[in-house]
Amino acid sequence: MTRPISTLRPRLFTIAAWCPFLLLAACARVPTEQAPRLSPAQVRAEIVRRMPSDAPDRMGWATDIQTAFGTQGIDPAPENICAVLAVVAQESGFQADPIVPDLPRIAREEIDRRAAAHHIPKFVVDAALRIHSPDGRSYSDRLAHVRTERELSRIYEDLIASVPLGKRLFADFNPVQTGGPMQVNIVFAEANAGDYPYPVASSIRDEVFTRRGGLYFGIMRLLDYPTPYTRKVYRFADYNAGRYSSRNAAFQNAVSIVTGIPLARDGDLLTPDAPLDRPGETERAVRAMANDLDMDARTIRDALERSDRLDFGDTPLYVRTFALAEARAGKPLPRAMIPSIRLDSPKITRKLTTAWFAERVDARYQSCMRQ
Repeated sequence: MTRPISTLRPRLFTIAAWCPFLLLAACARVPTEQAPRLSPAQVRAEIVRRMPSDAPDRMGWATDIQTAFGTQGIDPAPENICAVLAVVAQESGFQADPIVPDLPRIAREEIDRRAAAHHIPKFVVDAALRIHSPDGRSYSDRLAHVRTERELSRIYEDLIASVPLGKRLFADFNPVQTGGPMQVNIVFAEANAGDYPYPVASSIRDEVFTRRGGLYFGIMRLLDYPTPYTRKVYRFADYNAGRYSSRNAAFQNAVSIVTGIPLARDGDLLTPDAPLDRPGETERAVRAMANDLDMDARTIRDALERSDRLDFGDTPLYVRTFALAEARAGKPLPRAMIPSIRLDSPKITRKLTTAWFAERVDARYQSCMRQ
């Protein structure tokens, strides 16, 4: 919540100073009445024009992207078209359900890892996987020939539903949590399916692995929220690390400058479900500034709980922290930084980071914008 500012005067920002940020925050939404509106056919043609020439079924991709833009009220401006195309190219190379190299080994190692964590002997796992699955093949045979995350997700779903050991290993939690042409998070899709414009034959999980569903929810996660960013690269980082992670990482940097406490710039300002008397790392560091901020623990927690919203940047906590940090640094500080996160997944065999992802996508984006 917000409270009157009794210290750190004069005010740091005037309304005029915020205007460019307010305009940028609205840039992913529908154009103004004065802006020319393109017909759906014109939007599809522009998407095809900017798409890689070797992408399969370019008009099909363009149709699904245009439908997502229209349904979600997103401006089909070149910046938004290129942002989507850049993420798709990076995540799947324009394959609706991309083949994952060495997936049978990855899948079996995940099962063995979970079995070891539950102290289940390997011979018990082998026996369970010899059971015939609903499609007539054994689970072992299906795992040996799995190629895509959609196929693997269905194997896990069948294991959880049909084999007692499967429920014990996975506890009703399918470990395939991203999928489709934009590798969108399935939990995010399931939580935001209210206005999904297509008939759902089976489940939202299955829809994520289709081209239309993967694009719809991926575009929503990438573009359907306002930001204060001046560069798309921070949206790409957010897509990988979570909404407003880049804004929040810059806030963590400011907290470290004020307190001298090293913080991981990961964009996570709160430990989920942490009691007020057992705060996480960033929250503890913020509380070290409590006297300078003129705030108590409850007020700090209330502000940090808004860290997944745009208006966290309007809170006295945010404004006062940057005032203190800039006074300490003797210079303006960035309001967005790419989070320092190492990507961790059984599919990843190299040391990759959110910065690697964001910069690769941004390079594709810049190439698209030059067309």
